Amino acid sequence: MSVDQTSWEAAVHHLFEDAYPYGATGARRHEDWVLDVLKLMARAVPDPRGWTGLDDAAHNPEREASPAYPFVAHPPEYIASRLQEIDRDSAENLLLALTDDGCTLSNLSRFAESEAELRAMARTILTRYGDSARFHTNVNKPGHVNGTLDFTSSGWAYSPLSVYSEDCGLIVVSDTEVGMFWNFSDY
Repeated sequence: MSVDQTSWEAAVHHLFEDAYPYGATGARRHEDWVLDVLKLMARAVPDPRGWTGLDDAAHNPEREASPAYPFVAHPPEYIASRLQEIDRDSAENLLLALTDDGCTLSNLSRFAESEAELRAMARTILTRYGDSARFHTNVNKPGHVNGTLDFTSSGWAYSPLSVYSEDCGLIVVSDTEVGMFWNFSDY
């Protein structure tokens, strides 16, 4: 299954229109894909397909001093130690949870579309990266099976990578691309 630019961009922009998002994709150039993530955080690579992502902080004056803003510049080992691999179903749920603050599926209630329609949009986003993509997150909502997230539990934690009091995200790694979908909030 493949996805076209129009469908992918429409899904990304609709799901994250009310969040404070960062969504970008870059070419995978390193075996250690965390090095590619650092390039995405610093906005140092273009989308290899020319597709439009989201970057609400793009014009923030803080970026003059720190191109990665609102991400904090960290070495690859620091980033890698704060990420855990999750399965595709958890990645789909996480994309939906990232649509607003709180990293919860209750965010879906603000949309006019049904949950099935919103899930189809999340699958459209993930389809770009192929069936063999791997998924990583800084969110910890452990499920009953290793590598899953449980969005029915009330407790959760995350390993922050930004200057904000809360940042949650998904990294998608394929053989040729690395995508990041992040939401930031401050309380």
